[in-house]
Amino acid sequence: MTAIVGIKASDGIVIGTDSSATFGDGRLRTMEQSCKKLFIIHNKVILTGTGQIGLGQRFNAQLENAFRDKEVLRKSAIEIGKHICQLGINDFASTKAAQGQFGALVAFPAEDGKELTLCEFALQDFQPELKTKDICYCSMGSSQPITDPFLAFIRDVFWGDKVPNLQDATFAVHWTLQHAIQTNPGGVNGPANIAVMERQNGKPTARLLSQSDLDQHSQNLEAAKEYFRKYPSHLTKAVEDVPKV
Repeated sequence: MTAIVGIKASDGIVIGTDSSATFGDGRLRTMEQSCKKLFIIHNKVILTGTGQIGLGQRFNAQLENAFRDKEVLRKSAIEIGKHICQLGINDFASTKAAQGQFGALVAFPAEDGKELTLCEFALQDFQPELKTKDICYCSMGSSQPITDPFLAFIRDVFWGDKVPNLQDATFAVHWTLQHAIQTNPGGVNGPANIAVMERQNGKPTARLLSQSDLDQHSQNLEAAKEYFRKYPSHLTKAVEDVPKV
């Protein structure tokens, strides 16, 4: 059971996950345990996945090898996405793994660092989908019925038709994960982990946010909630100010 949220911002990329692994045979869940779901590869790539943990380990190993080759990073975003897709599908097929067992969200630089790319590899068939300014966010995992509508709410309230910057996108990912952790029916738990890809000295760099970074976003989230809690008083005043006939 997993909560994954990703946003392609105007100046970077944000990916966040929960930290819960569910034990069982697929039909019966037996227990949960905290685990790492978010990985940084060669300080350039962010990777997370949903589904079979073993397939995720294999896919991680494939990307470790693939992104050692600097020629890969010189390709276009769609060509890199297709290459990653082929690596995963071929590896899974080598042990006759059925489709629909693993999906992934990957952030990587393309065109020799000119483009920062967020690519979803769908759980159903593992085909790549690049996130763009028209559809700049996505979520994956068992909590998607919770996270997708909440992301739509955030877009409507805070972004409108614009693409958020990295700070606003990080706040949105953090809030969405906290909402999923608090409201899911089971299998999704904290702490939330968030990674960002941004340009440092002109070069794309991926990193996990520190606890102090996350604490700052938690403070911002509490401030936003407090503002919303107080807003009904404005509604009451507006009703009182309506002229009586």
